[in-house]
Amino acid sequence: MPRPLDGPRLPAKSGTARKLVVFLHGYGADGNDLIDLGRSWAGLLPDAAFASPHAPEPCGMGPMGRQWWALTFRDPSERWRGCVQAAPDLDAFLDQELARHALPPERLALVGFSQGAMMALHVGLRRKPAPAAIIGYSGHLVGPEHLAAEATGRPPVLLVHGDRDEVIPVDALFEAMDGLGQAEIPCQWHLSAGLGHGIDQEGLRHGGLFLAQSFGIRPPAR
Repeated sequence: MPRPLDGPRLPAKSGTARKLVVFLHGYGADGNDLIDLGRSWAGLLPDAAFASPHAPEPCGMGPMGRQWWALTFRDPSERWRGCVQAAPDLDAFLDQELARHALPPERLALVGFSQGAMMALHVGLRRKPAPAAIIGYSGHLVGPEHLAAEATGRPPVLLVHGDRDEVIPVDALFEAMDGLGQAEIPCQWHLSAGLGHGIDQEGLRHGGLFLAQSFGIRPPAR
């Protein structure tokens, strides 16, 4: 049985949700860490509801945070096993939130940071129908060797990474691009100069515009 997930939500600015954006936080954080991104993007996506679930497990290295799976940094396969284990939990939450708003699966976008980006890519590329978009900030494509056989669609993907990332080195961006390319999945990318393990204003701007484009929304003229 999937473990139930819950977390903060933001209603659509327009009052009626016609799209759903789900944020997936990083290791040691919780859903509150990313939900404010929805306020930043509400102007571009006025009819999008936002949700940011807490990961299913307490963080093993911090009493207040959550984790999608435990990290030891000693087992090279732990990321793959972790994604596979947590995927049913996230899939069930996504289905629940889409049903809450009476939305079809293709009106969904996933936005993840770090460990959450790994989950967004793993689950989003295997959902059917595919989501409208996937954004991975400071993450990594887990198990690229499985992707060509398991991907159920080719949703547009945006990868954003800081070139000074001390937690997940920037090489992960290029490795993910290569893995997606081998599976013939389209990918855009943005490198944030001088940024460590985080999201800067330029990455936030690129993400909002990417979501608007993926949902078929023309950004307002400046």
